[in-house]
Amino acid sequence: MARSGAPLMVLPQPLGLADSRFYLATCALVAGNLLFPLLVHRIPDAGRTLLPIFFFTLIAGWRYGMKVGLLTGLLSPLANHFVTGMPPAALLRELLLQSALLGVVAALVASRGRRPTLALLTLVVGVQQALVLFPQLLHGGAQACLETFSLRLPGLLLQVLGGTALLRFLPMQPGTQEGSRVG
Repeated sequence: MARSGAPLMVLPQPLGLADSRFYLATCALVAGNLLFPLLVHRIPDAGRTLLPIFFFTLIAGWRYGMKVGLLTGLLSPLANHFVTGMPPAALLRELLLQSALLGVVAALVASRGRRPTLALLTLVVGVQQALVLFPQLLHGGAQACLETFSLRLPGLLLQVLGGTALLRFLPMQPGTQEGSRVG
């Protein structure tokens, strides 16, 4: 129980398919993943560095569970592709996988850790990046993998720092129980 004046914990709030909030949350988070990249892409080459298409997928998986995280992860690259042409069709499959993976990993870690901390969000983003970069390590070698990681580092930091701040800012909804599980 939080003392008055103490920050509330943001617990995962898994939403089921029968809950209208599932669709509202998914639509809002996909819209965030559409608008944030539009803003970031005003800066030349910032999309490849800041990875804006992943930001709200991290929030979706952590805050609303596996189903919202996965659906947000799948719909965000598709919505961006059909509305803006980005990512290009050649990269769409890869971004779909990376984004869906982030939503799932965030939901899995949140279901065990509960409170969004820098360490836990670093774990989420680190696991997602390790899974994404491992094939590049095998095919392109350590140098190519390190270059990709270095290019993405500002975006990874944005996800961890910004994600932690946003998740701590989001209010906990009444009726949420600490023992709730990812759905």
